[in-house]
Amino acid sequence: MTAPGAPDSLAVRAGRAFAAYRAGESHRMAEVVELLNPLLWRIARSQGTDPETAADVVQVAWLRLVEHADRVADPQALLKWLMVTVRRECWRRTGRDRREVPSDLDDEAPSPDLSPEALAELDEDQRVLWNHVARLSERCRTLLQVIAFADRPDYASISAALGMPVGSIGPTRGRCLDALRRALRSDTSWGAPT
Repeated sequence: MTAPGAPDSLAVRAGRAFAAYRAGESHRMAEVVELLNPLLWRIARSQGTDPETAADVVQVAWLRLVEHADRVADPQALLKWLMVTVRRECWRRTGRDRREVPSDLDDEAPSPDLSPEALAELDEDQRVLWNHVARLSERCRTLLQVIAFADRPDYASISAALGMPVGSIGPTRGRCLDALRRALRSDTSWGAPT
């Protein structure tokens, strides 16, 4: 339960929109997709799929949800249900039960209103950042990528999707971020003017 005045978690907002969808407000499914699609995409990519397969996997998850919306007993469990569905579909398509993080992760497109100089600097910083992220352990890469693309991570859902105990997510994330921070601080090209 969230504290009074605190923003609702991603799972709560998606669950609320999904409950409205099941109650007949069909337009609310677009809200669910908008909230959860980036996270599902990252989960699919973190399972070792290429961009095309990840897109197919996420699409299959949405299709299964629409076809079996009544099977999600608790709308608050929607995020967990989708995350598990994406992982299972990835495993089915890749033929293995293991996680790999591709080194060519697709970055979000930068804002088009940046100057060419700022874009050039951003691209170099992104290259350096992702180079260091790729050097982290598989567990760190997967966890950081999933958490980074959820505006308010739901640890219970992440735990189920990644097979990690809830209590280890925060400390693991902290250790991973510390390792990344140390690596970036020791890299003279990080934040250097181009």
